[in-house]
Amino acid sequence: MVKTREHPGVKKAGSSGKGSKSALAFARRMAFHNRLGGGRRSLTGVKIQKARHKDIILVVDFGSQYTQLIARRIRESKVFSRIVPFTISPEEIREINPKGLILSGGPLSVYDRGAPALKKEIYGMGIPILGICYGMQLICSQTGGKVQGSKEREFGRAELFIDSSKDIFLNLPNNITCWMSHSDQISKLPPGFVCLAHTLNAPVAAVGNRAKKMYGVQFHPEVVHTQRGIQVLSNFLFSICGCLPRWTMDKFIDSTVRQIKEQVGQKKVILGLSGGVDSSVAAVLLHKALGAKLHCIFVDNGLLRKNEAATVFKTFKGHFNINLNVVNAEKNFLKRLKGVTDPEQKRKIIGDEFAKVFVERSKKIKDAAFLAQGTLYPDVIESYSPTGGPSDVIKSHHNVGGLPKNLKLGLIEPFRELFKDEVRAIGKYLGLPDPVLKRQPFPGPGLAIRIIGEVTREGLDILREADERVLEEIKKAGLYQEVWQAFAILLPVKTVGVMGDQRTYENVIAVRCVSSLDGMTADWVKLPYELLGQIASRIINEVKGVNRVVYDISSKPPATIEWE
Repeated sequence: MVKTREHPGVKKAGSSGKGSKSALAFARRMAFHNRLGGGRRSLTGVKIQKARHKDIILVVDFGSQYTQLIARRIRESKVFSRIVPFTISPEEIREINPKGLILSGGPLSVYDRGAPALKKEIYGMGIPILGICYGMQLICSQTGGKVQGSKEREFGRAELFIDSSKDIFLNLPNNITCWMSHSDQISKLPPGFVCLAHTLNAPVAAVGNRAKKMYGVQFHPEVVHTQRGIQVLSNFLFSICGCLPRWTMDKFIDSTVRQIKEQVGQKKVILGLSGGVDSSVAAVLLHKALGAKLHCIFVDNGLLRKNEAATVFKTFKGHFNINLNVVNAEKNFLKRLKGVTDPEQKRKIIGDEFAKVFVERSKKIKDAAFLAQGTLYPDVIESYSPTGGPSDVIKSHHNVGGLPKNLKLGLIEPFRELFKDEVRAIGKYLGLPDPVLKRQPFPGPGLAIRIIGEVTREGLDILREADERVLEEIKKAGLYQEVWQAFAILLPVKTVGVMGDQRTYENVIAVRCVSSLDGMTADWVKLPYELLGQIASRIINEVKGVNRVVYDISSKPPATIEWE
């Protein structure tokens, strides 16, 4: 059984809330790296190449549930970061030429059989290194120290006593509250290392080798529960690595526009525009770079919310004057979905039909040489199931997947190394309106996975009207930006009701409203009773075919945000 070394309950820091998930994630990423053939590719599958950024920090992934959070914190400090697998070679590091390395935490112990390790030559390259949790233990273990299981484990908040207010602890008070998540300890320091901090249960809670610029902290500075954690990271970035805060979205836009122009030349680019944040920002950025050489294809599959197709057309064709091809394919999708009730089958049918429609329309665009996508940094990681087993697939990810194999186009993914908040910042800089940028997540399969059971035109019409009432009332209450998602679901049952002294036997609508930081975990929102009553009243009175409304009070986990 894999031992979980990282604390399982930190939802605010992006944890899954399940201790076993970090171990499972590590096992998946191990298989992913092996399948990619080692270090020639990054965690997202992008071929590692020399960075375009003057200052870059590599976050070496050892399976931590906080790896992405570390990368985000670095970027928030205006320094570019990239996540790479622990299998990365010294040659690849030299090619990228980073200013520093940060070794993430992980679910294993350094003395476990098969535990991941860094190639020892990397420690002698003269690059500053900071190890976090498992990363600190690995540094000590691989440079001559010893790590062993501790008698008393530390999970959660602990008081950190700083023994040396220099280097990574510069300008910090003598003691801070930090977030611990470990059951191992450093029993012997490596040669050249000194103890920089301790807790009541951990005699060595931070270490440093000033001559070699190698440091380690047992706690997690990247999580919100650690006081002055950002200062610790900033000290490493600026004082030790010598980085400058110059990673900004305007500079990213300028460099990306130049790169796209060089890559595309006089050819044309096709983009599948969904109206969501990622593809919308990608469309505007590519239009800035290419103008009329960009051709967007919007597939109206009949599974969209009310007036969504018209809104997309007005925004991108009307406001931005982007080449936009709208394909009305509702009949195709509904025909293939007829009689289908299994949610995973629905997703596969929708994805397959989208690919067919997209390919057919793409072939009509002469001189098209590239396909653009709004893929984000976390997308491929979250949707990849390396073992291929059914136990690993909760549901197909609706943001990634299945490029048509018969569409022989080069791939452009300008946001493949960006997080969602960075893409929104780019969109704001480029002038996209708030209704697009601040739109709540909407699944690729659309309303098909919010109709439990068979998808019919009648059911879609009912759900569209109900969903519109939910969103209108949430917006009126000023809660639209406060919640992660709010939507309606059409249930496959009918119930008896009374309307105008007559018996009715009509549909049930469930309302789902959740709060979340990243969609990985979520809690149901405790809406005011008056608001719930208003939503239910409007749906029942205004949507023909509905006589009952229920509210979903399930959290994720164990439930998912979407019902299918």
